[in-house]
Amino acid sequence: MSTTTLTVRLPPEVKGRLDLLAERTRRTQSYLAGEAIASYVAHELALIEGIQEGLNDVRAGRVTPHDQVMTEIRAIIASAEKARR
Repeated sequence: MSTTTLTVRLPPEVKGRLDLLAERTRRTQSYLAGEAIASYVAHELALIEGIQEGLNDVRAGRVTPHDQVMTEIRAIIASAEKARR
């Protein structure tokens, strides 16, 4: 697998915690930082893609009016409360 280098500035506290994590997991700081960044990037891109899908739905008119949603939610809550009794 090909890699590239990235310089990152961290507060001393975070660097110290990364040192500790690396020591306790027997991984390199570089490996742990790379895994953390990869996870963060994947998570953030998924959020952005979800938001974009929602915006596309709005533009295409694939929406449900607020009042209709609230009526359905209230019915579900009432049904759940009734079932608990």
